Amino acid sequence: AGDMPLPSVPREVAIGTAMLGVAFATGMLAGKRHPPNTRHTHADGGMIGKGSPLWQYILDHSLREHPILKKLRLLTAEHPWGRMMVSCDQAQLMANLVKLIKAKKVLEIGVFTGYNALNMALVLPDNGRVIACDINEDYAKIGKPLWKEAGVEHKIDLRIKPAIQTLDELLANGEAETFDFAFIDADKESYNEYYEKCLRLVKKGGIIAIDNVLWSGNVLKLRKDDLAGQTIHHLNEKLLRDARVNISMLPIADGVTLAFKL
Repeated sequence: AGDMPLPSVPREVAIGTAMLGVAFATGMLAGKRHPPNTRHTHADGGMIGKGSPLWQYILDHSLREHPILKKLRLLTAEHPWGRMMVSCDQAQLMANLVKLIKAKKVLEIGVFTGYNALNMALVLPDNGRVIACDINEDYAKIGKPLWKEAGVEHKIDLRIKPAIQTLDELLANGEAETFDFAFIDADKESYNEYYEKCLRLVKKGGIIAIDNVLWSGNVLKLRKDDLAGQTIHHLNEKLLRDARVNISMLPIADGVTLAFKL
């Protein structure tokens, strides 16, 4: 069922997605507890405006959303922080990458209601695992019943504690270079730490995907008090020169950098 093409995406899907086309802003999800700063969401932004006819065309001609994924996305739209969910077209790309490299072990930092975790779990083999890091179980409780309904609950290992702690535990447990793929989408101030630890946990040939790298365009003119934006910008500059990885920065959603470990 997960591979079933959906040739046409109804308008309500696009509207629902436009509401949700926003990944974690300042992110209280895996690190900090403060609420997101909605000025840094990308529901209206990106290279192609969300809700624009061209973006609608992209969804109409590329989105193949599992029915339970759609159910979770529309459910998340009703949540007060629904705007934090990862964009569905971006999530589909992540799942395609996971499948492409035949991943079995995936790390996700920042879970929210679990749309992206579900998306990746659906393409993993039965013995595959998503180690999903978050500090707020309330949001994940929205997605958990749907993980079960999709038959992939056993593939998602939810760890509720600060993500740095989980990453350190994985490293201490001898799990360095055992992960195929990592997705970083939590509190921006900790991005550099997340990246460095993920680089140790991901094997050679593995991929680290880093979300919100364009920061709603604010990377072009950062305010001095925008610590999250400054952190993202510094990481972007570091990644350009990081000889440990090959990179591609994609203008999808709020910008995603793919770092391929050498």
